[in-house]
Amino acid sequence: MAAAALMVAGSALAACGDAGSDSEGRDVEAESDCDGKFDDGTRMAELADAGEINVGVKYDQPGLGFKGATDDVPAGFDIEIAKILVADLCIDPTGDGVNWVETISDNREPFLEEGKVDLVLASYSITDDRRKVVGQTGPYMITGQQLLVPADSDVESIEDLQGEQVCSVTGSTSIDRINEKGAKGVGFDSYSECVQKVLDGTVKAMSTDGSILAGFAAQNEGELKVVGDAFSEELIGVGYSKDLPEMCEWINGVLEDSYDDGAWADAFELTLGPSGVETPDPPAVEPCQ
Repeated sequence: MAAAALMVAGSALAACGDAGSDSEGRDVEAESDCDGKFDDGTRMAELADAGEINVGVKYDQPGLGFKGATDDVPAGFDIEIAKILVADLCIDPTGDGVNWVETISDNREPFLEEGKVDLVLASYSITDDRRKVVGQTGPYMITGQQLLVPADSDVESIEDLQGEQVCSVTGSTSIDRINEKGAKGVGFDSYSECVQKVLDGTVKAMSTDGSILAGFAAQNEGELKVVGDAFSEELIGVGYSKDLPEMCEWINGVLEDSYDDGAWADAFELTLGPSGVETPDPPAVEPCQ
């Protein structure tokens, strides 16, 4: 399953069109049977009773998590997975009970630790270091780190950028991978800022998960392209507070249900499918720690 899921990165090379352009997303109906569904005292029961939840997502990643100036709800694959989780709590994913909180790479752990968000679905790679401070489970997608370069660039792989500046976002694992490969990682506050630096020639390339790059290549068709084999394996999962371990089994159960009933595949096809990426098999979730 992992090998199949990595097609997210590999197929991104042929990305074209408008990734995740459907701003309305899927019609996900909230469950209506939450009385007694969750054990008393669990965070799931509290959220279901309150009818409100804060979800941390990206606003600047076409196809994954993107919110335009006139959009009421962000759109993308991360958002669709979040909607499936929210609906299981008997909360309307498109209603006022969901507060979509813009979350950048550098504040995902602090937002969870401080209780500003209940869940994080923001192209959030599962790592041992992050699991020391927050809960992470899944994955619901597996991808790999690649390069985004100008359409007329001769760069074909990270090996062509030895000693050159390659940008990503501050606080992401991508910076570490760039440096490990011999290039010079430069961090910016947002992915869109990094993309602009590639477009104006300030840096020669941008690097992060291939699924993210596919969206930007589609958004800037004819100006940017994705190149190179993936040089990492990124397990994209859901973040939650380490103080609420009961959320792990719940999240995993909802994800597995979405695999079985086709909701996961529908979400993928709607948001990342338009970029030319084939829908892979969903990855197996990891056991809760």
